[in-house]
Amino acid sequence: MRGRPARTEMRCFPFHGSPAWVYTPSMGTHMSTAKTRTISLLALCAALVALSGCGGGSMHSPTEVYVLIASNVKLPYWQTASEGFKRAAAELGVRYDIVGPETYDPKAQHEEFRRVLNRQVKPSGILISAAAPELVRPDIDAAIAQGIPVIAMDSDAPTSKRLMFIGTDNYRAGVMGAEVAAKHMQGKGNVAVFTMPEQTNLIQRLSGYQDVFARHPQIRIVQTVDIKGNAAVAFDATKELLASPKAPDAFVCMEAIACAQIADVLDRNKVTGKTVIAMDTEPDTLEWIKKGVITATVAQKPFTMAYLGLKLLDDLYHHKPQNLGEDWAQDLHSPVPAFVDTGSALVNKANLDKFAQSLEGAPAK
Repeated sequence: MRGRPARTEMRCFPFHGSPAWVYTPSMGTHMSTAKTRTISLLALCAALVALSGCGGGSMHSPTEVYVLIASNVKLPYWQTASEGFKRAAAELGVRYDIVGPETYDPKAQHEEFRRVLNRQVKPSGILISAAAPELVRPDIDAAIAQGIPVIAMDSDAPTSKRLMFIGTDNYRAGVMGAEVAAKHMQGKGNVAVFTMPEQTNLIQRLSGYQDVFARHPQIRIVQTVDIKGNAAVAFDATKELLASPKAPDAFVCMEAIACAQIADVLDRNKVTGKTVIAMDTEPDTLEWIKKGVITATVAQKPFTMAYLGLKLLDDLYHHKPQNLGEDWAQDLHSPVPAFVDTGSALVNKANLDKFAQSLEGAPAK
């Protein structure tokens, strides 16, 4: 028995904060031999870490960093998205960065993108909501040319070389809001639309509204307001519309911030009986639903968009297609989908309490 070669076992231990395979001799071997054998295998273990971790996971480089470029980092919507991005980064053990203008400013977002691309350490992947798709298209294409995966979320840049879009089926969201509006208006009346006409997602939502209203000949869109990302514009425009001889019977918002301003103006002027359809779940929007001034809102899932976006970027970085600039839309064996629908839901006074409970059970910030 003494001359039999020592049997080794493979066990998993933490190694400088990362999983590693460490070979240990079986019991019964002389201590000096065991020590020598263990030490001699540590170099091999370190090399194996780079190939596989315990349970088959993969290591991430210390320089690996994923960037979310938002359109307005101060909005609660984007703060929720940021939480999803942070959660995914924590689960993967990677670094992250969240950048973007503090107000709606497409030019500033474009400049921020350029700064990201000019960093000494290039990002491992970029997730962007395009405030002005054509403005950032060259930036997205430049990133792809440098081998940096880019995914669009929330607002797409469909003419760019971005790999996919993650977000709401925005046409369906518009249909959802329009059907509620048409029902509350009893199939007739004038509508004012509040939007930002450059954004792809808002164009798609408006298309959904228009198609539903087309089935109701007595419903007409009589005014379209470009709020330019400024809540004050929505407030002032609503005051002007109420003062006009033919004030709208309904106000519909393609984005998050306008309808709370509309509700405020209606409330101050003690105007009742108007249909107001909002977008997203800003705290003020939910409060006006509770008070009965806003009829309903279409809720999106920005946490999910950003969470899934980082996970997919990480996979694309570690399993990069041979040519990122390929026209994947025409490839029937594409490794990426064209569109990932994260879903939407209608929130009104009837289900507001249940929705609020779901928010309370959301992942901690």
